[in-house]
Amino acid sequence: MKLETTTPFSVGADNFNDDNLYAFDEDQNILVDTPLRVDIGGTNGTIPRGTIIASHYVFFDSWGRNLRPQYGYVDFDAPILGVATTERTMAATDFLANTSVRYISAELRGLEEGDSVKLDRDHPNRLWVRWAASTPGDYIRVFTQMSPSAMQQPNAITGQ
Repeated sequence: MKLETTTPFSVGADNFNDDNLYAFDEDQNILVDTPLRVDIGGTNGTIPRGTIIASHYVFFDSWGRNLRPQYGYVDFDAPILGVATTERTMAATDFLANTSVRYISAELRGLEEGDSVKLDRDHPNRLWVRWAASTPGDYIRVFTQMSPSAMQQPNAITGQ
């Protein structure tokens, strides 16, 4: 389910508690002036400075400890450049989270042991997920090329 960020909401503290796969857009069509470290994709684990990217947050926040894995995929409107799957790489890219969303439990983001995401070689806009969430869930950040459907024109932003 794609969430709209025009109405504020919180993510990250077991506040969804269902079996849906969620995603929402963060900053769109941003010219980054520093390389971005990613855990999956990129060139040697990095999206180069000077790249125009769109940032997206994808998560699974199930009831308590859901040991039944969730399999699914998310299709984006542009090819995927890389994915942040650890707390470290997500924290380093939080400057792209400029939405009305309140991020809770930031230190518990990322994938848990045994969870995985992968890029689809045949469909460069598709990300596959396989995860079973315990509290507070699984959270990743996906970076795509410039989003053709985003209304915002490319803007420069400084990384941290």
